[in-house]
Amino acid sequence: MADVMVRLVKACPEDLRDVMLAVQEAFAPAIQETFGRSDYGPVPSDEDVQASFSAPGAAVWHVVQGSTRVGGAVVRIDETGGHNVLDLFFLSPSCHGRGLGLAAWRALEAMYPQTKVWETVTPYFEKRNIHFYVNKCGFHVVEFFSARHRDSDLVVPLCRNGLPLPGMDEYFLFRKVMR
Repeated sequence: MADVMVRLVKACPEDLRDVMLAVQEAFAPAIQETFGRSDYGPVPSDEDVQASFSAPGAAVWHVVQGSTRVGGAVVRIDETGGHNVLDLFFLSPSCHGRGLGLAAWRALEAMYPQTKVWETVTPYFEKRNIHFYVNKCGFHVVEFFSARHRDSDLVVPLCRNGLPLPGMDEYFLFRKVMR
């Protein structure tokens, strides 16, 4: 898997609808597997994805292998402080398990070498994400949010406009301090 090659291509404004649909398609299998149904509507919601796109410092990237878009990322870049946030990161479900996610993450790190700290969140039930961020990318779990410990200033947009699914109010905050 070490020779997996991907590149990041900046998304144009006219691409954003396709990126939003791709994010929702990528998240759908985990929702179906965890909750046994898929009638909750798109997760994350259209409004949450669009809020990520328009957040201060936001950059939207396609992850491309060859000439095929296989995923994407939305990051918020703090040019002065170097404290950056991975809002959304996804691969097409058909591309999982091939090393593309790690290759894409490494490309993001290389794209922003001034980063001092990266942060992201993932719902408690997303075991694949937890494995990926901790075991593959070098993040550390630094906080767990739940009904007993709320995030007053949500780091990334998990569900800004309400909680469409049970358990979406339980998630981990991951942090990676760059060296």
